[in-house]
Amino acid sequence: MKFTSDSETLAKQRAVILYILEKVNKPISNTALLKLVNSSENMNYFYFRQFLLDLLASKYITSYINDNSEEIYELTPLGKETLNLVKDLIPGITKFKIDSEFKTTLIDIENTLSISADFTPVSENEYSVTCKIIENNKILFELTTIAGSREQAKAIINNWNTNAISIFPKLLNDLTI
Repeated sequence: MKFTSDSETLAKQRAVILYILEKVNKPISNTALLKLVNSSENMNYFYFRQFLLDLLASKYITSYINDNSEEIYELTPLGKETLNLVKDLIPGITKFKIDSEFKTTLIDIENTLSISADFTPVSENEYSVTCKIIENNKILFELTTIAGSREQAKAIINNWNTNAISIFPKLLNDLTI
């Protein structure tokens, strides 16, 4: 029986992150990546952040800030090459878990991340509210309106986040008549 050393465990967890990024095969937010990692590995958030910083410093992944001020990660060609060299560090059961739960978790993430709304104060009694539907990192629909109070702005956001799937087709239909 072989006991893994701490350095092997840390290398395995970095390899898991690279493996998941390869599976995603597109830019992904920090929150979504953490959710995917935790669906297969119970990884401490602080270790997760440190692994990301290590992978960024090694140029195995790259990051940028998107329109929603989220940090987005993507696997680099060097990261793909490295993953091919270290993929054997990931136990078969972990790969199986990632592969089997991956699609379900990714669909959940895409559904929750595709609808967003926020507001910014314009003046003491006016708030600009922006509601969006984002699909494949592209804005599919965006609506900006003015709310007369902070409470009204919050109500619009809550309604959009809860009912966007039914509101959007109605708006689209009304706009195309």
